[in-house]
Amino acid sequence: MGTTVVTIRSKEDRAKLHKWIDAAPDLTRVTFVGPKRSLPQNAAYWSALTDISRQAEYHGLKLAPEDWSQLFLDALNRESRLVPNLDGSGFVNLRHSSSQLSHADFSDLLEIVMAWGSQNGIVFHHDT
Repeated sequence: MGTTVVTIRSKEDRAKLHKWIDAAPDLTRVTFVGPKRSLPQNAAYWSALTDISRQAEYHGLKLAPEDWSQLFLDALNRESRLVPNLDGSGFVNLRHSSSQLSHADFSDLLEIVMAWGSQNGIVFHHDT
């Protein structure tokens, strides 16, 4: 059996998973992961990052929302890793993605973003 992801949304999904578990060979690994971020969380996050990117500088640099995302992910202890690139002439950032965060972790991340913005005079345009 290959890797399969099922999001439980109904009794039918649960029944399917029970059937698969009953039929699974010994040593099959099963992982349960909580829900990912919600669409409202995602909208609030990217709206906040856009507001920050338009209003703030970071060490004299204007950063894109994606760059700010990396800074805030680092603040959530989802640190980036820098490794030498293949030809040794520079570095590659092995980034983490906010799309893989759980709903709870994403809530924490959004709180970090909003707190930083409040402390730095950012006017947010999205209701969270």
